[in-house]
Amino acid sequence: MFALLSFVAVASYAQEKTVSPKWVSNKGFWVIEGNKKQPKTKVIRFYNNDNILVYKETLTKVKLNPDKRKVKMKLKKVLEESVEAWQRSREPSEELAYVKTILN
Repeated sequence: MFALLSFVAVASYAQEKTVSPKWVSNKGFWVIEGNKKQPKTKVIRFYNNDNILVYKETLTKVKLNPDKRKVKMKLKKVLEESVEAWQRSREPSEELAYVKTILN
């Protein structure tokens, strides 16, 4: 009986909430598309939590490393601003150079 109670106690303790990294937004997500033939051209699409496109930008001749935390934090900022702008107008924006500006 003691072993069973111990197992239940340990199992319930192990089910803690996971904490998301700081670069993960609760407002949506982004997708980066690239092409091997054009490695310095990227298309970044930002979506809200309902999978609705809120902003799209094409970057050319820009080196973008999405594995770096600093880049992820900047993309999070653009995402959150884009979602807020979309909520006001309900129209997706394109090519306003948000990402290009924030990366420089």
